[in-house]
Amino acid sequence: VQLQASGGGLVQPGGSLRLSCAASGSIFSIGVMGWYRQSPGKQRELVAITTSDGSAKYADSVKDRFTISRDNAANTVSLQMNSLKLEDTSVYYCYAVVRESVDASPSGYWGQGTQVTVSS
Repeated sequence: VQLQASGGGLVQPGGSLRLSCAASGSIFSIGVMGWYRQSPGKQRELVAITTSDGSAKYADSVKDRFTISRDNAANTVSLQMNSLKLEDTSVYYCYAVVRESVDASPSGYWGQGTQVTVSS
């Protein structure tokens, strides 16, 4: 299973970016799917995750600014980031819990990370 993330870049404070992540490979089903971020010297932290039934959880720091969405048929998840702040600068990682077959146990997978830089 591979997770391919895209959409990072440089944006000014108050701007917007959209991250996308596509899962591919041997996939029977995906449970949780979402985004974490990690800055230098800090632990990786949850940004937003969504379950297969569409429920979502957000970090308090991004509520009302970020929106996570998911396409179960395409095995993709996106993160619309609005009103970006300097402190949102980080490497963003896609994450998914995948069952590779009907008999397999769920396993967690990480994407390669995409850099988001908010700077004036």
